[in-house]
Amino acid sequence: MKFILGKKIGMSQIFDEGGNRVPVTLIDAGPCEVLQIKTKEKDGYTAIQVGFEKIKKEKKIKKPQRKKPFKYTREFRDKTEEFKIGQKIDLSIFKEGDFIFVSGISKGKGFAGGVKRWGFHGRPKTHGTKHEERTIGSTGSSTPRRVIKGRKMPGRAGGERVTIKNLKLVKVDLKNNILAIKGAIPGPKGSLLEIRG
Repeated sequence: MKFILGKKIGMSQIFDEGGNRVPVTLIDAGPCEVLQIKTKEKDGYTAIQVGFEKIKKEKKIKKPQRKKPFKYTREFRDKTEEFKIGQKIDLSIFKEGDFIFVSGISKGKGFAGGVKRWGFHGRPKTHGTKHEERTIGSTGSSTPRRVIKGRKMPGRAGGERVTIKNLKLVKVDLKNNILAIKGAIPGPKGSLLEIRG
């Protein structure tokens, strides 16, 4: 399994060999450092902990971060035999044309109604409907005489972990540590992303 951490730069476009425009998301990915290797005997599961974006100024380092002076640390469940503590993980593990999974926290949209949050159709715009076009309608039923748990209703939308699978890797820039991935990726500009191959 291939994995790396990165930050979303934003969207752009690339023209392929046939002259077709390809929408891409640019990611500033790696290099990451292996900080800890978790084993089944000691921790109960196998995983690799990696750090991304080393903190440069000593004043900004908080007490718990002194041993691992990285802004972001994440764990990836994988076989631990291939890795060593202090090992650097960079973009050389990926190649153009690979299909990858990208996980991130989606943009928070605040309190939203049922139409925006769940894609409800709303009420009809005819037959005397007044100021009711975007309401969700009835929420309960006559038998339990209450609203059943898990009912799709208005509430806070976005701000959740989203994983998009089978995204094509269009370009790998090893010199500048930039990945160009076809299509859109969750999260605002500058948000942390987990890239797995």
